[in-house]
Amino acid sequence: MMEKMILNKLTRELMSVFRWLMPGLGVKRWFALVLAGLTLLAVGIALALLDIYRTTPEDSTLTPLLSTASLRFLDRTWRVVIFGGLGLLLMIWGIAGLNRALLVPFLRPGQKLVDQIAGYRRLERGPRIVTIGGGHGLATLLRGLKEHTHNLTAIVSVADDGGSSGELRRTLGILPPGDIRNCLAALSNDEALLTQLFQYRFSSESGLKGHSFGNLFISALVDLTGSFEEAVAESGRVLSVSGRVLPGTLHDVRLVADVQLLDQASQVRVEGESSIPEMPGRVRRVYLEPNSPAAFPPAVQAILSADLIVIGPGSLYTSILPNLLVPDLLEAIRASRALKIYVVNIATQPGETTAYSVTDHIQALEEYVGHNFLDVIVYNNQQGGQLPPGSDWVKLTHQNILHPLYGGDLVDIEQPWRHDSDKLARVLVDLLYERTGPLGQ
Repeated sequence: MMEKMILNKLTRELMSVFRWLMPGLGVKRWFALVLAGLTLLAVGIALALLDIYRTTPEDSTLTPLLSTASLRFLDRTWRVVIFGGLGLLLMIWGIAGLNRALLVPFLRPGQKLVDQIAGYRRLERGPRIVTIGGGHGLATLLRGLKEHTHNLTAIVSVADDGGSSGELRRTLGILPPGDIRNCLAALSNDEALLTQLFQYRFSSESGLKGHSFGNLFISALVDLTGSFEEAVAESGRVLSVSGRVLPGTLHDVRLVADVQLLDQASQVRVEGESSIPEMPGRVRRVYLEPNSPAAFPPAVQAILSADLIVIGPGSLYTSILPNLLVPDLLEAIRASRALKIYVVNIATQPGETTAYSVTDHIQALEEYVGHNFLDVIVYNNQQGGQLPPGSDWVKLTHQNILHPLYGGDLVDIEQPWRHDSDKLARVLVDLLYERTGPLGQ
């Protein structure tokens, strides 16, 4: 019985090898070329190692045969070059053709194979970067960072309760997929049709008014896989994502704020992430309900092993702080030896950070995380273009900041209220390398 099982296993393995010789794969010719090159190379090496003329007497009966078969009329060096060189050339040609035949379905148009492999290896050795936040700001950051490393982890808030995400959260009882969908799309290596489909939002005329295809896709995967985190991971595979997108917690948390009304001393309690910016007043405190939710363990592990932790850009009270209000995440950031950078928004947000300066952002953040938490503050010091109504440039109006500051031109020319992905990513990576030197070299 055991012998039969072993024989069956060997037969299956042998058949799997012969499957490479099936018609239509386009690899048989290259296998043959490599085999011919190997044969000729072996002959060349044999000629170099065996001095057959020196060891064979002139009157030997083998001499005529050796003289004919070994091209005696040529110098031995040339015979070695002919056989060995031709064999090596055929092998290189065959291997190159075999690589093209196997990899052509995965090649990007207009790029050479060697360039793609070199670029992939460079990104594979890139720094371990963790980004924390949510909304469009985090997606913008990821779109730039993916050009510098594949070792990216985005930790996203799950407190969103507005729009399509909020409706799916209420009707299906799942965590909000919207911010996670944006980050997956930003990290995708295929920015063409598939990513556009993932971001597609149904029109008001359809029964799916306001829903995005990606949100529905993730929701369906939650039902199929049985878990939200597995649904996110499978979505990343579909989009060919470079990196990971992780929820800060798997608990169904709600963001609550105490807001001081305009021209009044009283405060009101506002429930829900989407409702906070709509309340006319100044946010005094935000917190999660239920309080102290457990962090998602892979998110904690990513933070502890990171080289760089980037907090922001994004909505201060509704995207960034919901992650930092998860106690285990906050403690992991404190314990991490990574360089910790906070990226200040370019423009203020009505209802959230109205009239905030760079200093105001930092002070508001430190009320929750404590002092000496950050290593560098990155902010924009350029202005240009028209901002949306109700917003203004976030300026460095006070300089009594204990943290190192880095100001630069980070503005997206077409959307001046947002960061330019490439500019911001370049600054962050340069700051990391300035501290540690190039990693993975």
